[in-house]
Amino acid sequence: MIKFFTISLVIVAALVPIATAQESFHSIENPQIDSDTFLQHVTESHQLRSQRRISEQTFMEMAKDPNTIILDARTVERYNQLHVKGAKSLSFTEFTAENLAAVIPSKDTRILIYCNNNFENSPIAFATKAPSASLNLSTYTSLFSYGYRNVYELGPVIDPANSQLQFEGSLSS
Repeated sequence: MIKFFTISLVIVAALVPIATAQESFHSIENPQIDSDTFLQHVTESHQLRSQRRISEQTFMEMAKDPNTIILDARTVERYNQLHVKGAKSLSFTEFTAENLAAVIPSKDTRILIYCNNNFENSPIAFATKAPSASLNLSTYTSLFSYGYRNVYELGPVIDPANSQLQFEGSLSS
C-alpha cells in the first residue's frame, strides 16, 4: 500500500508542473507580439502580393526609375556573395521602422524584392528554401505590416548565368 501511495504521489507531482505550464502558455501576455494582426496582414498582403508578382523584364524596367528601391532582405553575407546590381541590403532580421526608413525614402517608394527562391544554379549565394518558407513571403508581409504598400516581387525562377539582370558580389566573377 505504501508503494502504491508513493507511486501515486510521484505521478501527481510530475503532472502538476505540466498542468501549470499549459495554463501559463495561454495566460502570458506580451503587448509587443500581436499574432491576430499578423494573421490579418498575411491575408491582406497575400491578396496584394498576388497582383504584384512581376516578370524579369518588368523588374528591370521598374528598377530603372531612380525613385525605385531594390531591397535584398537576405543576410549581409549572402548579399555580399551575389546580389542584383543596385540592390540595397537590409537583412530581414534587422527590419525595424527606423532601419527600413533609413533604406527606403518614404512609404510610397516603389520597392522591388527578390529572394533565394527566385534563383537556381547558385546554391551558395541563393540557397533554395522550402517554398512555404520563402523569404519573399516574410519580406512582403513585414513590409506590409510597416505600412509599405508599393511593393513588387520578382516572380520567376531565374538562372543568374542566363539572366538579363545584372549581378554583383564576390561570386559574380
